Amino acid sequence: MIVSRRWLEALLDRPLDARDTAERLTMHVAPVDAVVPLHQDLGDIVVARVLEVKQHPNADRLTLCLVDAGGAGGPVAVVCGARNVQAGKSYPYAPVGALLPGGVRLERKPIRGVESNGMLCSAKELGLGDDHAGILELDRAARSSCRRSRVLGARLRPAGTLPSAAVAALPAPGVTCPRGPPSPAWPPARAGASPRAS
Repeated sequence: MIVSRRWLEALLDRPLDARDTAERLTMHVAPVDAVVPLHQDLGDIVVARVLEVKQHPNADRLTLCLVDAGGAGGPVAVVCGARNVQAGKSYPYAPVGALLPGGVRLERKPIRGVESNGMLCSAKELGLGDDHAGILELDRAARSSCRRSRVLGARLRPAGTLPSAAVAALPAPGVTCPRGPPSPAWPPARAGASPRAS
């Protein structure tokens, strides 16, 4: 089975270190076969906050965004064609020189007469889905300059099957399907307890 670290963080409402979590699962639940970082091809992508959005001076369908990616040079100007970009929100940002999935390396270049320093990315451009209608909005808690691969987290792969006592110790059976919600019937009734009326 595969367990998402981000799913566990949401369940426990606190951040978790992948290696430490793997050790704890091994000691108390079942051996962890591997910790698999997600989307290593997104190592150049960082979280950036859009500080300002203005109309592109030479194009009706483009905007000029002031983007803070936490770099030493301060905020940079990025030309964007997505309609959902808003000031104050965070998005995945590919700076100049970043290598995108598929092997495309970004260069600094003018777009309709205005220099663009990188790109705000959609899910499709990052290989995370088919949505190309707008850029991917991130959680407000994500820090600027944080690597996108860190925001996505890691998967933990416990080896073998869980003993019944270990299964009873798990917080919810949803760990076998990280994207699904925890079962409303969890935890199971204690031995000897009468079932609740539905």
